[in-house]
Amino acid sequence: MSVTAAKGFTAAGIAAGIKQNGNPDLALVVNTGPRRAAAGVFTSNRVKAAPVVWSQQVLADGELTAVVLNSGGANACTGPQGFQDTHATAEKVAEVLSVEGAEVGAGEVAVASTGLIGLLLPMDKLLPGVEKAAAELSGHGGEKAAIAIKTTDTVHKTSVVTKDGPDGGWTVGGMAKGAGMLAPGLATMLVVLTTDADVDSAGLDSALRGATRVTFDRVDSDGCMSTNDTVLLLASGSSGIAPAQDAFTEAVREVCDDLARQLIGDAEGASKDIRIEVINAATEDDAVEVGRSIARNNLLKCAIHGEDPNWGRVLSAIGTTSAAFEPDELNVAINGVWVCKNGSVGEDRDLVDMRYREVTITADLAAGTESAVIWANDLTADYVHENSAYSS
Repeated sequence: MSVTAAKGFTAAGIAAGIKQNGNPDLALVVNTGPRRAAAGVFTSNRVKAAPVVWSQQVLADGELTAVVLNSGGANACTGPQGFQDTHATAEKVAEVLSVEGAEVGAGEVAVASTGLIGLLLPMDKLLPGVEKAAAELSGHGGEKAAIAIKTTDTVHKTSVVTKDGPDGGWTVGGMAKGAGMLAPGLATMLVVLTTDADVDSAGLDSALRGATRVTFDRVDSDGCMSTNDTVLLLASGSSGIAPAQDAFTEAVREVCDDLARQLIGDAEGASKDIRIEVINAATEDDAVEVGRSIARNNLLKCAIHGEDPNWGRVLSAIGTTSAAFEPDELNVAINGVWVCKNGSVGEDRDLVDMRYREVTITADLAAGTESAVIWANDLTADYVHENSAYSS
């Protein structure tokens, strides 16, 4: 049930007519409380979509009642009108949720959008769609919401982790979209996470930043950073259980890690998922920098697609970084075969079996004890076709 697996949340996903193909394109997630704590992390791209700017502002007080998300249009690079449209969307959500004396303000509503950059959203369809989505809110609506935020995704992406204790259980659930423009700065995605644990906004912020740092922020499918990356975490507190911070952070990390792997597995045109592990680095930052450089090497990505264990391209990528290492001490393994030892020829490359979807590259910098894992994909003709034949 994704975002509705945790108690205290309802959701809906509907077709508002934003997408020309008639597919679902508008999702609404509502926190029914009693707590309405929230936290978020966003793209580090300096060009930010209007919904990102809006949601960063409304999260300043650490509380949210609802999140409205649309696919079919990013509302990025749309000027003052785009921001006005975001504000109008939040106001509409607040209006339809303000029933029976329970007043909701636009400042309690986060907005997220995904799709083509540079086009204004069809507000004549989006605003009535908000009314329709509100009418369909349900404690079982999480899956429909996850479907409604897809763009080039071939599958919707959800995850749930439940923790049991002597005083009862609590849950973290989530949904994500993303299949292209997957690169650090969160990876390109919209993600909503929910929990019925009793956690305040500071605890949510700490857990979310700790989790995204080692999951979404280490997905680097195609080196392209989005204008719309948004990851939100909302707490209803309806379980009545306040878990230890470490336990809560780990549960959030588990959900984020699962969703991040699903993003990689559904990346546009990909035929291989590449797990790049950098070991024995002088610092974690060095390990991450090297991993990203390997992930973004198009020559290597083409070689992986052709099932060619071309370790020379790995060394070439490492050499472009500022990480500490000695070239004649580098070691590289592909699928467990150390094809490069001490910066030169290692085991027979014909021993490397690359027939399967997952490929593992291990880069040993022989410079320390730190490590990091980056996930990437191969570069295929299907990726080029998908991103040239039409606008996504």
